[in-house]
Amino acid sequence: MTDARTQVSAVRRREVIDALRRGTVPRAGLDLFAVGLDRFAGALDEQIAAVGTGGSAFHAIRGEYGSGKTFFARWLGERAKRAGLAVAEIQISETETPLHRLETVYRRLTERLTTASHPAGALRPVVDLWFYTLEEEVLDAGQVAEDDAEGLARAVDTLMEQRLADVARTTPAFAAALRGYRKASENGDTATAEALIAWLGGQRSVAASARRAAGVRGDLDHFGALGFLQGLLTVLRDCGHPGLLVVLDEIETLQRVRSDVREKGLNALRQLLDEIDGGRFPGLFLVITGTPAFFDGRQGVQRLAPLAQRLATDFSTDARFDSPRAVQLRLTGFDLPKLEELGRNVRDLYAAGGSARIAARVDDAYIADLAAAVTGGLGGKVGVAPRVFLRKLVADVLDRVDEFPDFDPRRDYALTVSASELNETERNAAGDVPLDLP
Repeated sequence: MTDARTQVSAVRRREVIDALRRGTVPRAGLDLFAVGLDRFAGALDEQIAAVGTGGSAFHAIRGEYGSGKTFFARWLGERAKRAGLAVAEIQISETETPLHRLETVYRRLTERLTTASHPAGALRPVVDLWFYTLEEEVLDAGQVAEDDAEGLARAVDTLMEQRLADVARTTPAFAAALRGYRKASENGDTATAEALIAWLGGQRSVAASARRAAGVRGDLDHFGALGFLQGLLTVLRDCGHPGLLVVLDEIETLQRVRSDVREKGLNALRQLLDEIDGGRFPGLFLVITGTPAFFDGRQGVQRLAPLAQRLATDFSTDARFDSPRAVQLRLTGFDLPKLEELGRNVRDLYAAGGSARIAARVDDAYIADLAAAVTGGLGGKVGVAPRVFLRKLVADVLDRVDEFPDFDPRRDYALTVSASELNETERNAAGDVPLDLP
């Protein structure tokens, strides 16, 4: 059992195990049982460091369903947070978050903004920390006395304008809303302050009185969203978060929308990449995830030649020789040895806070048998097996061994999976094959 898994806190261990029991990807702690991602770590850490010093980066993560794209994105997010970056993971969907509506993408970004110290709802704490940082800079300069409230407010406003100068030229409303938020907070006007934070986050239907107080109008639109993103990066950088990792997950949903909507979505992605290449977003690390069909098929990236050229990556060689610095990163999914290693890692993590019986009754041989049985029941397709395998391992085996002294999984457990437990991809893989543990 590795030191990392034996020394992890009880809270972190429980969060990981609880997520696996539900059949979902944990929000944190992925380094405790990640398998096969070491080959990417060095190059990605270099890019995170470059983003943290004012650079920008982009990657497209490609893999079939079940290959671990969401896991990879959250694993990368953890590494980014350890380097001080903020992180936002956004699921692209036709109804909730259409890619061509960048104002909606920005709104989801701020709703899902996280940092190492704020696992959810980080926008307001980040803005508050930014104003505190500006005040500290003004006071450290020694030009304003700490008890001179009016002088301090003026000096902070001046410094704020300087920091947001580039943003204000194209999106003056962002700076205006920040000023309005600060004034409302200082005056104890909580309702107006909360409304303006919501407006900064791209929320709709913000009270007209709050917008009038800040001198801003209307709702955020497609073009203003890019300016607001630029402003958010400035605020993050000034308050100690040198960059922002944005993950656009499940972008392959563009293949299933109307052709005109698909064209708009692909063009929005091209626009984002052009802006990144043009240096508009220092500190931004953009990652998209999608299936090979999205990147290579006629209903995806290939419909827009300029975008296809930007994402072009040669995958004709063996996957062992894929460069982790390429624009597209290929996830090859799981084979049985990787699935067994994943099971052993989770078993060891569970055992570090569970019964001593676990190591003996859920030994490596049993994990290999369970992995083979789940994979066989899913038509031999290892790539779609990890979620079901881990859920069965935790909920049906490890929990019972931990809770019942006389439970022996080889004697007392027969693997069964109902159709209601499977997602569409897993059901298609399973077909009519019965699941039964040898």
